[in-house]
Amino acid sequence: MIPPLPRRALALGAFAIATSGTAPGTARAQAWPVKPVRIVVPFPPGGSTDVLARRLAERMSPALGQPVLVENRPGAGGTTGADYVSKSPPDGHTLLMGVTGSNAIAASLFPNLPYDPVAGFSPVSRVVSAPLVVVVNPAMGVNDLAAFVAAAKAAPGAVTYATPGNGTSMHLTGVMFALAAGLDLTHVPYRGSAQAVTDLMAGLVKSSFADLLVILPHLRAGSVKALAVTGDSRHPLLPAVPTVAESGLPGFQAESWQGLFAPPSTSPALLARLHAEVAAAMQAPEIRDAFVAQGFRVEATEPADFARFVKAEVAKWGQVVKEGGVRLD
Repeated sequence: MIPPLPRRALALGAFAIATSGTAPGTARAQAWPVKPVRIVVPFPPGGSTDVLARRLAERMSPALGQPVLVENRPGAGGTTGADYVSKSPPDGHTLLMGVTGSNAIAASLFPNLPYDPVAGFSPVSRVVSAPLVVVVNPAMGVNDLAAFVAAAKAAPGAVTYATPGNGTSMHLTGVMFALAAGLDLTHVPYRGSAQAVTDLMAGLVKSSFADLLVILPHLRAGSVKALAVTGDSRHPLLPAVPTVAESGLPGFQAESWQGLFAPPSTSPALLARLHAEVAAAMQAPEIRDAFVAQGFRVEATEPADFARFVKAEVAKWGQVVKEGGVRLD
């Protein structure tokens, strides 16, 4: 749950106390912000991560008294921008809007990853998360997940699933699902969601593990059919669609998430201040309501909780990569 406003006030007070008892030069060094704050988005403009960062920046700027700017640094599945922030000064002026791929999955997929997803960042807060949706082209002729599994088992390798690319949370969720159900599915990676969804609707691929925000309009139009959601509970925008766990794979759970990270060695006092500002921004009705309406769960987890979560995610997806023999050739 998003912390109430008094917690933000307490965090700001803790930051002030932490900086007030030091020598004048040190206190000045710890003042924040003293210049514009940059939120690095490791993807091109226009995607959900970019939109989230820009809405957050707009809300935080007046409260901080400094511009909060979004800087797009795309490349290598989000790892280029993540690496840049990991090597930035820990002064709170350069932050990362990280995602499942860049800050959890990449650890196992890229043997020469130039940063450590755990030690290479100071987690600030997870901000939004959402399940994926298992969807099929209606022409496949299946109405529930059990029928989908049966069809895939009857024709090993013949059932394809589209994703926005290799190494994405959609790709790895498909691998995890195939492992759990004992299936041989064929992954068809695209460069982004748009063409993947277009080909799914055209019947060129049979299924997808899709981003809820992207697929929701097509579900409402009847162009694709939802079989299950990958979260631990049904989604309020799709109340009639069961979870994968309900549909015969107990314990199955996977979500796509986005969160704010600072460079490593950022001070606890500064992390508390950053978290307080993020929490205040995300509980603003114009932000919270907009993202809830798009299918996201809006959050503002404490830095320590987010750090534990990221560590668990790295281990979880690492096991999927290993057991699925996933390689980026």
